[in-house]
Amino acid sequence: MIKDIKTALLLFLVLAVMTGLIYPLAMTGIGQVVFPHQANGSLIRQHGRVVGSSLIGQYFREARYFWSRPSATSPMPYNGAGSSASNLGPNNPVLAQHVAARIKALQAADPAEKGPVPVDLVTSSASGLDPDISVAAALYQISRIAQAGGINTVTLRHLVQQNTTQPLLGFIGEPVVNVVKLNLALHERYVTAQVATGSLTTR
Repeated sequence: MIKDIKTALLLFLVLAVMTGLIYPLAMTGIGQVVFPHQANGSLIRQHGRVVGSSLIGQYFREARYFWSRPSATSPMPYNGAGSSASNLGPNNPVLAQHVAARIKALQAADPAEKGPVPVDLVTSSASGLDPDISVAAALYQISRIAQAGGINTVTLRHLVQQNTTQPLLGFIGEPVVNVVKLNLALHERYVTAQVATGSLTTR
């Protein structure tokens, strides 16, 4: 009996050290060496300051910026500490009401845009933190941003293209646009210039 207890305790200590100390330290070390950017949160820095993460979306509502897809997290959109979905099924009338209200808001913000509204602009992701939208969702917003910011639509399309991530290996997934990175590029190139000079040089 005592021998069995000693053996069990020894195995417990060995496994505790291996799985609770050695393995986590080894994985952390490998991550820091092989994937340091991802291991440290995929942080986005601008002028030496952390402004976000490429893995977590942000809430944008000004007309001159690209809008992210809706977020169902609480108590605020894109709350990284409270990842969640709306849990509304496709047959739930509340979901239909939310989608209708979002479509109405998009059309009110840009009455001239008569094309179909991309689905990811009116539905939230499963995590509520998705930083990406489809290329169609980004292009849908160009006329609104061009009008609000006085930016040439060709230039905006070029910005979208520059910030589009292609499918993995060319066929896994769909092309997506990271809204945080796209808006940072937009702010850096145009909004900052407008604040400094009082006008946009791209018009």
